[in-house]
Amino acid sequence: MISVTESAAEYIGKAREEYDGKEPHLRISAIDGGCSGHKYNMGFDNQSEGDTLFDSNGVTIVVDEQSLSLLDGLEVDYVTSFEGSSFVLNNPNATGGCGCGKSFSS
Repeated sequence: MISVTESAAEYIGKAREEYDGKEPHLRISAIDGGCSGHKYNMGFDNQSEGDTLFDSNGVTIVVDEQSLSLLDGLEVDYVTSFEGSSFVLNNPNATGGCGCGKSFSS
């Protein structure tokens, strides 16, 4: 299961309103790269064959078969602090990561 917090859902909803709307779902994937082995990729997309769908706080999330095991249990949050605002991805499958939080090892 993949979930988004209320804060993340609110930000995603605002971003989707500004987007053209042809791709209604939030796609999250883990791709090779980054300084720790895998990096996260997020964007709006349509469902493809083999995708798994999750609904959380009004957001439909699609995940491809290859990323599913690396992202199972992922929580997407959106945090605002003095340094700025950003998504924070809490991944229970990550065994390590880099300082920027955009890549992980498994």
